[in-house]
Amino acid sequence: MAKNIVSRVAIIGGGISGLAAAKHLASFDPVVFEATNSIGGVWKHCSYRSTRLQTPRADYEFSDYPWSDRTDPTFPTHTEILDYLHGYATHFGLWRFIRLQSRVVEIRFLGDRTQAGFTELWGADGCPLAGNPVWEIGVVTGQSETVERYKFEFVVMCIGKYGDLKYMPVFPHGKGPEIFRGDVMHSLDYCKLNEEATNNLMRGKKVVVIGYKKSAIDLAVECAEANQGPDGQPCTMVIRTLHWTVPSYSIWGLPFFLFYATRFSQFLHERPHQGMLRSILCRLLSPLRKGASKFIESYLTWKLPLQKYGLKPDHPFEEDYASCQMAILPENFFKEADKGMISFKRSSKWWFWERGIVLDDNTQLEADVVFLATGFDGKNKLRSVLPEPFRGLIVNSSGVMPLYRGTIHPLIPHMAFVGYIESVSNLHTSELRCKWLERLLKEQFKLPSVEQMFRQIDEETEVMKRTTRFYRRHCISTYSINHSDEICKEMGWKPWRKGNWLSEAFSPYNNQDYKEE
Repeated sequence: MAKNIVSRVAIIGGGISGLAAAKHLASFDPVVFEATNSIGGVWKHCSYRSTRLQTPRADYEFSDYPWSDRTDPTFPTHTEILDYLHGYATHFGLWRFIRLQSRVVEIRFLGDRTQAGFTELWGADGCPLAGNPVWEIGVVTGQSETVERYKFEFVVMCIGKYGDLKYMPVFPHGKGPEIFRGDVMHSLDYCKLNEEATNNLMRGKKVVVIGYKKSAIDLAVECAEANQGPDGQPCTMVIRTLHWTVPSYSIWGLPFFLFYATRFSQFLHERPHQGMLRSILCRLLSPLRKGASKFIESYLTWKLPLQKYGLKPDHPFEEDYASCQMAILPENFFKEADKGMISFKRSSKWWFWERGIVLDDNTQLEADVVFLATGFDGKNKLRSVLPEPFRGLIVNSSGVMPLYRGTIHPLIPHMAFVGYIESVSNLHTSELRCKWLERLLKEQFKLPSVEQMFRQIDEETEVMKRTTRFYRRHCISTYSINHSDEICKEMGWKPWRKGNWLSEAFSPYNNQDYKEE
């Protein structure tokens, strides 16, 4: 039996996206189901002790809840961000909506399955709220094994792309971690250890870190710091794909936002449905766009010892920025490499042997501990809770999750997804889409037809494909302002948010530009 519940709207996940959704859908008295004992999402459960934000704090704040110290130039630690999120939840009275230790284990569709996903308008008649319950959510609370069921008219999925479900490499038979005599640990498990446990795990040990994104880089630095002294052992990073890293948001003395985060800079980049004239201009201006990428690359190869360590990527910087894979380096990363405490090996594939790992050139690396900083499988995380036929619709033929305005799947009715597209500031991306979602649920505007939504999604996918080989991450960073413009138009807002044309052209956009009108 499903229990009665007052709310018509469920929000699954208590991270940044879930909190933003709760705040903007507060008039619907939503229920936020958070599986753990704390809000914060990845900032609570997928952070190392050294983890810091990748962007300045003024670029990572809610539009109506600025940081108290927003001019502080340092990047906030994960504990500062958690304090900020707790302050946000308290300030806007969100705790009354949140149910901690409430893990969603099953979602059932109560509507007409023969109609689901095969109608001209999303949700059959285009209305976001069905007027009757169409989703049943099974929830396990605390240590109980009893599944409690609740019914809702609308569900907002905010469980995110990162955390929870590890992405694990697949090995040939007899070459997996089962033959390795040492310890194998995914970065997610490492996050759960305290400082003493991490130091004991790595101190005096031969450590191999698989990966070269932000989590792998931070892990290598923590390993090097734990191995200071005469008994210390160097950490080896095994890298399949190189990505560009930056030491700060300054390029040859110029602020980084000038290259990608203003209307003028984004005018150089292709955007969806841009028309013939603008397409011609994009082609004519492509030397400027490529020149900006080369300009940044020249600074990075001068500033960082990329050539020395064989860490210069073969692809342009623009491709990493366009796929949201640019990482900010910890200050002492190359200092530890220069001291010999971090070394690097390139390998397209690898496998275990009893005393370590073997690279694709048959080089054997001895190891006591192998860390897998191999990421997470967010799409399969969604598949694990969604019912058929929707489970099979999560990814399209291009490997991208097809979301209109980064929020609505045209074939999954009465459900929204927040936090599944990326930009330079994922907080801004999520908050603006929650404002849009609030107005959608209040029926202040109507969605286009399913066919029109797919046309928009396909065009965005093609733009991403032409911009970066890493397009499956669904990153909108090179046309984020245009993306926000279109959302503002649908909400009935002015798309141009600055006070004058000079600011519009050359000032960066952030969340403060999207305060409620």
